[in-house]
Amino acid sequence: MTDPAAETASPPLGVPGAGVWIVLPTYDEAENVEPMIAAVLEVLPAATILVVDDDSPDGTGRLADKRAAADPRVRVLHRTVKQGLGRAYLDGFGVAIDGGARTIVQMDADFSHDPGALPALVGPIDEGAADLVIGSRYTPGGAVTDWGLGRRIVSRGGSLFARIVLGLGQKDLTGGFKAWHADTLAAVPFEGVHAGGYVFQIEMTFRASRAGARIREIPITFQDRRVGHSKMSRRIVVEALVVVVQLRAEELAGRLGRIRLGP
Repeated sequence: MTDPAAETASPPLGVPGAGVWIVLPTYDEAENVEPMIAAVLEVLPAATILVVDDDSPDGTGRLADKRAAADPRVRVLHRTVKQGLGRAYLDGFGVAIDGGARTIVQMDADFSHDPGALPALVGPIDEGAADLVIGSRYTPGGAVTDWGLGRRIVSRGGSLFARIVLGLGQKDLTGGFKAWHADTLAAVPFEGVHAGGYVFQIEMTFRASRAGARIREIPITFQDRRVGHSKMSRRIVVEALVVVVQLRAEELAGRLGRIRLGP
């Protein structure tokens, strides 16, 4: 196992990817992990890539270890218990923050998120114009390819439901291609995040918004994974609906409690 906290010399500012950490959760992504690492480093050569592997049976973690042994820009965090996408991201975020990241990117390892869009995603963070940038499929200029009608309805419907219930203005709340200013991410209390699956994306944007983060959406084209199978399930969709309502209920309960306490 490589040591995610091992110190390396910081690349000079101005080199594409300097201070940027890319967090890549993986589970059975053996066919994708090495090409994805290469594609990311092609556009952001000074970035640090942290692969967070959930003990993949197909050997994804071993392949990542091999790449990390040959390239100090690649690190691997092995998790022995599969706890869901959200927990994998939180563990990876913690390592990136402790490692001195200035910008932290979260993205899928299956090429549904185009590595070529990374410079546009991290640009507003680098320029000081945003605290969170969402790669949006549903803002003008964004698109989705290779999806059937049912999956499109679930994705758009989930974002619309969350926007209405939580009072958020962002159009794509279920997407997972995001860039965070490290200070903004560090201010989110990870111990309070109770979403273990894809609803994690909604919850983190909700928490950042309520904390006053400047959130920007940039258009992306989302493509279905190149190889392997989607990990979306009916259980994940139901979880999203339940957690969104729970977040709103908790917020309203907190407001009511403050009113009762009075000045």
